[in-house]
Formats: sequence, structure tokens, C-alpha cells
Amino acid sequence: MAKIMRLTFAGWGLFLLAVVACGRLQAQAMPAATGPGGYISVGAGASLYQFEYGDRKLGGIAAWTDMNPTWRYGVEGEVRSLRFNTNEQVNETTYLAGPRISIFPGPLRPYVKVLAGAGHYNLPFGFAQGTFFTYAPGAGLDYLLGDIVSIRVIDFEYQVSTKFQTSPGGPQSNLVNYGVSAGISFRLNPLIRVPKAFHYKKRLYGRGPIED
Repeated sequence: MAKIMRLTFAGWGLFLLAVVACGRLQAQAMPAATGPGGYISVGAGASLYQFEYGDRKLGGIAAWTDMNPTWRYGVEGEVRSLRFNTNEQVNETTYLAGPRISIFPGPLRPYVKVLAGAGHYNLPFGFAQGTFFTYAPGAGLDYLLGDIVSIRVIDFEYQVSTKFQTSPGGPQSNLVNYGVSAGISFRLNPLIRVPKAFHYKKRLYGRGPIED
């Protein structure tokens, strides 16, 4: 349990460092005519997951925050609760955070990520519960509708909960769950647009600006 808490705090530490970095970049950097720069966004959506434990399909809700000092590199933190379509009162709640990389900056923005943290499970009829270190590589696609709103078209995660036990003192094994999510995100900091200067062309290598 102590190891789980240390790893969870490390992930959320990265999360908070990204918040600070975004704030400093927003305050110090001059706005550019090209590129969206750093941003902070929050989102929520629905999830559907396949559980290895009992071969279950559980649905639920998820919330996430993306902290990006640049458009490409950032940190994502998410909370997911899978409590729909459950049977025998089996459910899971995960608290994960980790690095996230966008592939290119267009309106269709694919990304990859590797999150880690804690997965909390309630087992059949409240017989047992436990919290296990969980890591989750994943990938997805965001579609930017404008300066503020984006649609999370799809998000796929492959979750592995390590040293999973169905009862105290029972055998340990890795539990694998995987699933998809979709939802909507809102950018919190405004996007500053600066028009290109009139009578200005790209600077050639080794030379100054060229005027018309």
C-alpha cells in the first residue's frame, strides 16, 4: 500500500508541476502568430470497459484534466468510476496521472499517454475490497471545435492492476482491464491570437527580415 501511495503521489506531483509550468509560460511568453501554445483543459465523458475479473463489462463516467506547457507535451490526470451495468456489486475506481504526447497540432489531434496510480476495487457483495498499483498505456483522438471546446472522439486504455488479490492472503496476479471513453473538454486559459505583420516575409537563413 505504501508503494502505491508513493507512486500515486509521484504521478500527481508531475501533474502539479505541469500546472506551474503552464502558468509561467502563459505569464512570460510573448504570444506568437503560429501554434496554439500551452493550455489547460478539463473534460468529462462516459466509459465502457471489459474486466478480466469475472469477464464483466462495466460502464461508468470519467473526468480528466490536461496540463500542456506546449501543444505537444503535457500531463493528464484522470478519475474514472465504473459502476454501471455491474453485477454482484463489483466496481472499480481509478486515480491515474502521467505524461501525454500529442502527435500533431491540427484540429484532429491524435495522442498517446502512459498513466499510473491507484485502482480501487469492490469485490462481490462487499466480501472484499482493495487498492492496487495500476498503470495504463493508452491512445486517443481529440477534435478541436474551436478555441475553447474539443471533443474526445475516442480514448483507449489498457489497464494493468498489479498484485491483485481476490481475498486477503490469496494468490497475487496482474488483473487486466481495457476499454474506451468519449466526452468533451473545455480549455480554461484563453487562446491569444496575433495577426501576422503586414509587409513581412519569412526570414531567410542568415539574413534579417525582408520587407515588400
